[in-house]
Amino acid sequence: MLQTFYQKQLIEAGCDEAGRGCYAGPVFAAAVILPEDFHHPLLNDSKQVKAPQRLELRNFIETHAIAFAVAMVDNDEIDNINILKASYKAMHLAIDDLKIKPELLLIDGNRFIPYKKMPYECIVKGDGKIASIAAASILAKTYRDEFMINLHEEFPVYDWKQNKGYGTEKHRKAIERFGLCRYHRKSFNIIPQQMNLF
Repeated sequence: MLQTFYQKQLIEAGCDEAGRGCYAGPVFAAAVILPEDFHHPLLNDSKQVKAPQRLELRNFIETHAIAFAVAMVDNDEIDNINILKASYKAMHLAIDDLKIKPELLLIDGNRFIPYKKMPYECIVKGDGKIASIAAASILAKTYRDEFMINLHEEFPVYDWKQNKGYGTEKHRKAIERFGLCRYHRKSFNIIPQQMNLF
């Protein structure tokens, strides 16, 4: 069972990212503030929820959340600042866009770059423990998946419609055959040195 809140004195926003380990595309992050009576029986860490149910949850979250925001940092910036900093930057951008200012941030994971002077708590596997982090997980995942499905139309050889940019065997073999495209993360060292970009 997910906890609805970490505490009840401060307005808290759950934050999570999607796409940190991918070979291609941006990293997405979401921040979500939930009401006291929020409940959905399917809500969980996005990795534990099937794709159609994630979309059902996304609609429910966006309809019932007090505030939510989703942001992304593209692959070029990931290459410039590294994926960890890019993940935190995406979270910061999402927090910036919240219509209500939170008083406490709940971060999925064990590290965070502080956002201004706002208090925060890092919660390992928080997307399976706290409802607002799980909700952020669902939003970040569904928005990123949609983004990668759209990119698939431009570069179908990499099968992003299925793998969403993760390093599946089909994706790796396509990189070996066709090289990298402009959406790949060049800093991830995912290509043999002799290959060209296109």
